[in-house]
Amino acid sequence: MMNEQTLTKLIEMKLSGMAEAYKEQSANKEFQKMTFEDRFSLLVDLEHARRRSNKLQRLIKTASFLNSNACIEDLEYHEDRRLNKDLILKLASCSYILDGHNIILKGPTGSGKSFLATAFGVSACRQFFNVKYIRLPELLDELSLAKLAADGSYRKTIKKYTKVDLLILDEWLLTDLTTDEAAILLEITEARHKVGSTIFCSQIDPSGWHLKLGNETIAEAILDRIIHDSYQILLDGEVSMCERHGLGR
Repeated sequence: MMNEQTLTKLIEMKLSGMAEAYKEQSANKEFQKMTFEDRFSLLVDLEHARRRSNKLQRLIKTASFLNSNACIEDLEYHEDRRLNKDLILKLASCSYILDGHNIILKGPTGSGKSFLATAFGVSACRQFFNVKYIRLPELLDELSLAKLAADGSYRKTIKKYTKVDLLILDEWLLTDLTTDEAAILLEITEARHKVGSTIFCSQIDPSGWHLKLGNETIAEAILDRIIHDSYQILLDGEVSMCERHGLGR
């Protein structure tokens, strides 16, 4: 028989998974045949699973992915794309985050950079890493506005992007940057160096990043903190992902 007071206390303590399992056990006589330890273990298991599921959903929501359904399992290894499946599966394990390494995804528009970056991001969320996806132009706008404010919001914003385990920067160096914008990027890359991992999605090879960054000294400092600790993946193919699926994937 179910004890209503016990059920109420479980709900008050926000143990919804355990409360649900308790009601099920009370309604099913088969559970009465089990030992207290086994029944209690089932209650704890369901509560644990519920909390992990809720945490995963919160991490995915906080990451602000454009397509939260992207996952490594759906990646297509067409022969013309020449993707290294072993490397991608290795990266999906998130060992690069533990090592503080980065990933550079390079390729033309429609090659699937954003999809793969997001899939890596979802894999990181599944392993309970904090992830943030943002387009570089949006990041620069946010930080430039914060820098003009006199309320200390610039430092807070820098810290916000420093503390995430994985930062995904889409549309990386799509346009030339001003010296001020390059200086802001240097702060981000310096703060995250050896502390967090970053995925850069770029249409151009890193050899051409100097020109986009403008200031030679700042460019050297930024690249020094990115290139040497990065896995590079070229996404290409005779047929773009847009053409294969009729959408920008």
